[in-house]
Amino acid sequence: MRKGEQTRTLILNEAVALASQLGLEGLSIGSLAERLDMSKSGLFAHFGSKEDLQLLTLKRAQTLFFDEVLSPALKHARGLPRLRALFSNWLGWVKRNDDLPGGCLMLAASVEYDDRPGAVRDLLVAGQRELRGAVAKAIRIAIDEGHLEPHTDPWQLTFELFGIVLATHHDFRLLGDARALERAGEALERLLEAHRAAAPRA
Repeated sequence: MRKGEQTRTLILNEAVALASQLGLEGLSIGSLAERLDMSKSGLFAHFGSKEDLQLLTLKRAQTLFFDEVLSPALKHARGLPRLRALFSNWLGWVKRNDDLPGGCLMLAASVEYDDRPGAVRDLLVAGQRELRGAVAKAIRIAIDEGHLEPHTDPWQLTFELFGIVLATHHDFRLLGDARALERAGEALERLLEAHRAAAPRA
């Protein structure tokens, strides 16, 4: 990676952290310049407008999510081991405080932009559809491996898994419930048990 690209990545990492607290709408070249102790003109060299900054920040957050949640899960065995790894990584993402002090940027942005048409919403929707597709694929593989009942609806189970993540994010970050992650794990196992095939536990 060239020096200019490295600098841009470091700036976007800071933008993701800041947007997790302020929201994408609260993110601006001015607020980011203040955080980085840089001049606005210096940042304009990297981002031509507030919307460009918002889009690139969202893309960076989506890339980080893929690298830290989805990609590592693929190293696990097909079926329930992979699905459990994906879910565990996802909870780890919710828990992160070091470079995501305000929690998951995509979840926050989904509230900000759910009824606001435009390029930011389009990118957010595309990323969320891709994520759901990846979860549903992991569930279909678990069905193919004989870990889940053949009649299991991958999209329904994806919906329910995402509901657990939303509840965890809410209780852990807003309510400060230290047991939220434990409750999430228990909810996952009950959900999987309801769909488990008549086979040895994976």
